[in-house]
Amino acid sequence: MKYRNVLLIVILSSFLISCSEEAIKTPKARMYPKVIYPSKSYVSFDTVLCNFNFRFPSYGKIMQDSFVFDGKPLHPCWFDIQIPELNASLHCSYYQVTKQKDLSSLINDAFTIAGKHNIKANYRKEAIILNKYGVKGVMFDIEGPVASPCQFYLTDEKDHFFRASLYFNSKVNPDSTAPVLTFIKTDIDSLIATFRWK
Repeated sequence: MKYRNVLLIVILSSFLISCSEEAIKTPKARMYPKVIYPSKSYVSFDTVLCNFNFRFPSYGKIMQDSFVFDGKPLHPCWFDIQIPELNASLHCSYYQVTKQKDLSSLINDAFTIAGKHNIKANYRKEAIILNKYGVKGVMFDIEGPVASPCQFYLTDEKDHFFRASLYFNSKVNPDSTAPVLTFIKTDIDSLIATFRWK
């Protein structure tokens, strides 16, 4: 009988403890870093070293390609447009179309480089480019946790070939980089629309 009373007290105590009111725990909302976007304005890229010009965002910095061979960059028209406020870079390269580097091999290289992201990509969209200056090309929009979500090439289909790839200088999280990508895409669209060969 004594054990029954003790057992009854233990059961009642555990029942009362389990019925105490506690706040219902809910998961915290997702948090993303605050991004302060720079004001949109554009400047001209025009140099005697390159066979083209275009407009790019004034908050972008042109940085010459640092890879050197025999004390010189691989090509004077290889450069990055760095956007430090958004932790992003647009890597740009230019090729003169020659017998050794013909147009079809340059285009194949652009598709191959974009295709390397297929392993992690959820989706890849290709869009044909034709601006008012007759510049042609293809834009690659690559969705998913990829290193370069936006790539494109531009050509006159005879002498010149320009290729660019956007990279974020941090670990790629498509959810947090999506608003920044949308912001930068308008700058890339402006670059493409104003791009012309000399």
